[in-house]
Amino acid sequence: MEDDEILDDNDALYEHHSFTATKGQEPLRVDKFLMNFIENATRNKVQQAAKDGNIYVNGVAVKQNYKVKSGDEVKVLLAYPPYQNLLTPENIPLNIIYEDDALLVVNKPAGMVVHPGHGNYSGTLINALIYHFDNLPNNSSDRPGLVHRIDKDTSGLLVIAKTELAMTYLTNQFFHKTSKREYIAMVWGNIEDDEGTIDGNIGRNPKNRLQNMVYIDDEAELGKPAITHFKVIERFGYVTLVSCQLETGRTHQIRVHLKHIGHTLFNDERYGGDKILKGTTFTKYKQFVDNCFKILPRQALHAKTLAFEHPITKKWMEFDSEIPTDMSQCIERWRSYAKNSKGNI
Repeated sequence: MEDDEILDDNDALYEHHSFTATKGQEPLRVDKFLMNFIENATRNKVQQAAKDGNIYVNGVAVKQNYKVKSGDEVKVLLAYPPYQNLLTPENIPLNIIYEDDALLVVNKPAGMVVHPGHGNYSGTLINALIYHFDNLPNNSSDRPGLVHRIDKDTSGLLVIAKTELAMTYLTNQFFHKTSKREYIAMVWGNIEDDEGTIDGNIGRNPKNRLQNMVYIDDEAELGKPAITHFKVIERFGYVTLVSCQLETGRTHQIRVHLKHIGHTLFNDERYGGDKILKGTTFTKYKQFVDNCFKILPRQALHAKTLAFEHPITKKWMEFDSEIPTDMSQCIERWRSYAKNSKGNI
């Protein structure tokens, strides 16, 4: 889901390995080569990595039957490292805004990873959940309670299932697009249209495996369908405040879709928004933007509203959260700048 469906950050989903074939290495299929070097690797896991284009030899993606030779540089990304299934309960406070016997809704702070993965095996939302709650149901990826996800540096609302029935019922709502999710984002540039829809398949960027991108026309089949509806809330000249509603949930969906239409999220380091993309060359302006980056040291994205049908009562439930201080202060700075610079931007 935005960040949401495969979630957290892409690098949190993979175990990275790199090897150099030694001198005298006899030609050997790359899948067998990797299984000789990676502890606990299974043939299915390695072959899946090859199918996903995640095995590289000398920088080029290869199939599982590629023969490794002496001197070859072999790199692989394996999905779901075994460590992340070794969950440790941690006494981390949760901001719970609603709870009953079937579910709870939490307001996740920016900086918290949703589930353990490569480089983040502790301090996650799941570590906190399994400390505070017993016997949470696993989702299809064996992650306790998790119905959907948002990125590490995205703040906002998540619904957590406490029973198997709730997990199934809520997951089906996300799958069939009957839940509602609204995000608030601040992006670079002045979006021309007051509202619109971005419809573009999203897949991994072959030139940067930590990014996703939109695939169009003949290449559309390389990505998964993704639809984002946006509406302008306020214009500040060089940046725009927008509301986004997800119809689908792909990794980094809002970040990728808005970048695709030329409006990268403000201070989104992974997608280049941590540079001045619009504005003047004046030193004072650069200082102003740098100060905004310091106030909001992350992408300007907040999962503000979440709504769904309750799995037991069948009542429609809608939750809203305040925009966090770091983001609201940054917005206020831009509002003031736009007001004082009226006519010059």
